[in-house]
Amino acid sequence: MAHAARIVVYPPSPTGGRRVRADGEAIGIAHSAADLLEFLRRVGLDPEAVRLDDPHLIEWRGGGPTVWL
Repeated sequence: MAHAARIVVYPPSPTGGRRVRADGEAIGIAHSAADLLEFLRRVGLDPEAVRLDDPHLIEWRGGGPTVWL
C-alpha cells in the first residue's frame, strides 16, 4: 500500500495563497513557505527538521514549494 503524504498543499488560488491540510484537516492558507512552516509547527512538526521537498510528508498539488502565486 502506498504511503499517503501527511500534509497536502493545494494549488494557488486566483486570489492568492494555497490551502493546506494536515492529516485530512484544514489548517490554513499559506502565502509563503514561512507560512507553511508555521502551520507545520502548530501541528507538532519541527520546522527546522522539515524538508519541503519530502514527498513522504508533503504532497504538492499545482506546483512545488517555490510556487505561491
